[in-house]
Amino acid sequence: MNKPINLFEYESLAPEYLSQIVLDYYASGAWDEITLRDNRTAYAKYKLRPRMLVDVSQRNLSTKILGKPIKMPILIAPMAFQCLAHSEGELATAKVAAELGITMVLSTMSNTTLEDVALAADVPRSLWFQLYVHRDRSLTRALVERAEAAGYQALCVTADAPILGVRERDRKNKFTLPSNLKLANLASMANLEIPETEDESGLFTYFAHQLDSALTWQDIEWLQSLTSLPIVVKGILRGDDAIRAVEHGAKGIIVSNHGGRQLDGAIATIDALPEVVAAVGNKVDVLMDGGIRRGTDILKALALGAKAVLVGRPVLWALAVDGENGVRHLLELLSSELDVAMALSGCAKVENIDASLVCKFS
Repeated sequence: MNKPINLFEYESLAPEYLSQIVLDYYASGAWDEITLRDNRTAYAKYKLRPRMLVDVSQRNLSTKILGKPIKMPILIAPMAFQCLAHSEGELATAKVAAELGITMVLSTMSNTTLEDVALAADVPRSLWFQLYVHRDRSLTRALVERAEAAGYQALCVTADAPILGVRERDRKNKFTLPSNLKLANLASMANLEIPETEDESGLFTYFAHQLDSALTWQDIEWLQSLTSLPIVVKGILRGDDAIRAVEHGAKGIIVSNHGGRQLDGAIATIDALPEVVAAVGNKVDVLMDGGIRRGTDILKALALGAKAVLVGRPVLWALAVDGENGVRHLLELLSSELDVAMALSGCAKVENIDASLVCKFS
């Protein structure tokens, strides 16, 4: 097989390796999937204004997130159930992240325990743990304690899922996990599983019964009282919420609409980014996910104030197509594209990227 030459080719190949149910689970958005589409198409409104006659013969993609160096401004977003794509699942993704010197955010809903993922990475500093706060606060506390003990470097709290958005493809398929896969971080502690249901997605039912829909900003402070790890709040789309996150102790913010999987009609993340950055300034690191498919997308996000971006679905497509090698190749493609985009924009290093590089056309 000839290697794909961009992320879109991985996406086009993935259906050959995934069942329809799994493909729908990974690809779907909420309701009419308007936000899912907008996350991608919104980048076209932002045009680049490159600088000329700048020495870009030596380029450096490295940066710092939460004060710690990463080799390029790309993180792997938290994604549940990666073993649906490939038997190595989260283990393969973690190995690649460690090898490339970037951060992987492991989902609470992973098919592999957070301890096993840390061992596979062999560099726990390359890992953050994404947390869904469960109604059982003792379970939530135990997850936080396990993540810190295993060497994870930050706690990424998802704020935009008090309940699960309605994903009609999953509802039609009555999505649940196959019997050979588990909620690895939860099954051993509380025997929690994704249920099988007659007329609903099993995941929707799980969220309705297990996750805490009463979560408030005060709970960010409670979580911070449990750990010395910095807390990053994921799911912010407004400047005032960004300010509240900082006021309640967050050390980072991820501008995110959950990949268009929660509230359909929500603003595209690239459109929400400038307001969030303006609201918090340099007080905390602001990151962004949603619709990243090209190095120029990353360049635009960085120019609008993001310190880094998170990539989600494309990693799953590459994992399905070629396991660990696919994930590595996909991230190398993105890195190469960003490198070229920076050079052609007159930016030798990430610090040279600023708002003057972009303008917006409605």
